[in-house]
Amino acid sequence: MEIWMQSLLSLLALPQWGLGTLFVVALVSATLLPLGSEPALFGLLQLNPGLFWPAIFVATAGNTLGGGISWWLGLGTHRMVDRAAGHPTELRALTWLRRFGARACLLSWLPIVGDPLCAVAGWLRLPFWPCMAYMAVGKFLRYLVMTTALIYLWPLLPN
Repeated sequence: MEIWMQSLLSLLALPQWGLGTLFVVALVSATLLPLGSEPALFGLLQLNPGLFWPAIFVATAGNTLGGGISWWLGLGTHRMVDRAAGHPTELRALTWLRRFGARACLLSWLPIVGDPLCAVAGWLRLPFWPCMAYMAVGKFLRYLVMTTALIYLWPLLPN
């Protein structure tokens, strides 16, 4: 297992693969798996400062797709629970989320609660495409603000 993991990490090494690696890391980090994509984004920009906008867009696309996967997992879980219970289920604690609807997915960028929020949106059967649009806007703004702040604090290395 250790050899396999080392091979995978070598394959996805940032200087070699760049934007592809960033996409995969951003996608995985948007699921319920604990991983952050910001260090990968900032590392890529330290190596290739000219990739600022492509890297922001690739990270946003990967993270939004990962949020969509979480949405579908939430929907599938709801269907399984409904089938097992024999009747429709809904958690009262989530009524506020239903009130905000797909707009609540703007908060999908938040640490800790953002990724489960996407799954809960699927659980509540909120409309998929509006949820994806709001996720994309929230995640794009997070990457833009966070990366700009990091570059301001730690300027990019000259090539």
